[in-house]
Amino acid sequence: MHKTIIVTAALVCGIGVSIQAQTNQKNQLTTSLSSNSMETTFNQEQKNVFSTIEKMVAAFQEQDIDGVLATYEDNAIVMFEPQTPVSGQEMLRKAFTEFAAIKPQYTFSGHEVYIAGNIATHIAPWTMTGHLPDGSKIEQSGLSVAVLRKQPD
Repeated sequence: MHKTIIVTAALVCGIGVSIQAQTNQKNQLTTSLSSNSMETTFNQEQKNVFSTIEKMVAAFQEQDIDGVLATYEDNAIVMFEPQTPVSGQEMLRKAFTEFAAIKPQYTFSGHEVYIAGNIATHIAPWTMTGHLPDGSKIEQSGLSVAVLRKQPD
């Protein structure tokens, strides 16, 4: 299993991270997690990384904050807004809980996974729809960039 360790991309209410490189080989997976349609050219290690991302997004959409946090290392950094890092399990729990209240549904237009040693980078453009407490619809888009470290399990 991989766990997300750092998140540092310019997003508005999204999930992202910093970039590590692999070789020039580009493997992509195009999917909408809400529709489960998938076309893949990922190798097994890339599939393992993508599986972690799927688990985190599915847990988040189900408002399972414990499930979301299980995919992050204790010292992870998440950027919900540019230049506003959130870290520490207590602060991440609070931020994810508040954000989950809008019941966001994500659609991804593609996925890239690059692996260098025990570090992987996942990159995916996304769109999100949700509803504010007053019932009004909210729509956003951004780029998720996640850095994951391979775990012993």
